[in-house]
Amino acid sequence: MDITGIAQLATGLADTGTKQAVGMAVLKKAQDIQSSTATALIEAIPAVPNLPAHLGSRINTTA
Repeated sequence: MDITGIAQLATGLADTGTKQAVGMAVLKKAQDIQSSTATALIEAIPAVPNLPAHLGSRINTTA
């Protein structure tokens, strides 16, 4: 292997590392956006009014 081949290999490896770092940064940013969106959606759910004790305690499975 000559000097130019070694230099090209080193440049290619460095380029791959940079691409992976950028990909990870984009992935983390996307996860942060999804997390904040999910939190906003959960907080937007209206509070359930106080229901009588007999409502919502049983499931009708024979219908």
